[in-house]
Amino acid sequence: MQPIVMYATRFCPYCMRARGLFEHKGWAFEEISVDGNPGLRAEMMEKAGRHTVPQIWIGDQHIGGCDDLFGLEVAGQLDDLVLNTPAAGANE
Repeated sequence: MQPIVMYATRFCPYCMRARGLFEHKGWAFEEISVDGNPGLRAEMMEKAGRHTVPQIWIGDQHIGGCDDLFGLEVAGQLDDLVLNTPAAGANE
């Protein structure tokens, strides 16, 4: 399983929706809260090139936000991306 990282805020409805999808699927994920932390928000913006939350990475791949995440889910691509892509260093 690929590691999942999500920059989020606590009460953002899109963050809650993405969080709910990960929890529904039983997938562990790291949530980085940018609430009241301009340094972490700046880090997120530099890495993602976007200022909105959530910003989601699966492995080293930047997925984007909630709409992008659910787009992968609707297209039937999310499970393969998370579960069937080897983790970095797995073949070394």
